Amino acid sequence: MYTRTVRLQDTDAAGVVYFTSALDICHEAFEDSLMGAGIDIRTFFSNPDTATPIIHADIDFLKPSFCGDQLTLQLSTHQLAEDEFEVRYNITAVNKGERLIAKATIRHVCINPINRQRQPLPKELVTWIQRWSLAMS
Repeated sequence: MYTRTVRLQDTDAAGVVYFTSALDICHEAFEDSLMGAGIDIRTFFSNPDTATPIIHADIDFLKPSFCGDQLTLQLSTHQLAEDEFEVRYNITAVNKGERLIAKATIRHVCINPINRQRQPLPKELVTWIQRWSLAMS
């Protein structure tokens, strides 16, 4: 579980969390979960042999969120193929009685960054996926 306070920079002109900011916060939770599993994110994201770019992202807002709100993100992982996985996020607002305010999905593919061809997920990532696969079941 990842917690985060909404900052002014996360909001749009209407004062609510902007959709790209919400996806950024989801990515923060992704990085935090990797670190929690003992994965060195500096090494992971700069690996010359493996990259995991995002190929799909969506988010549904159920309630608005504002500057100062305390968010909790719960994630679950799903391996879709030997070279593809997705992370699903439930975003709740702690200061709103733990109400579910948004759901997001971000899908990644594993590639060789030099030839841009798909390749199997690295073992440490498969282990991480298995660890988080039952989180929201």
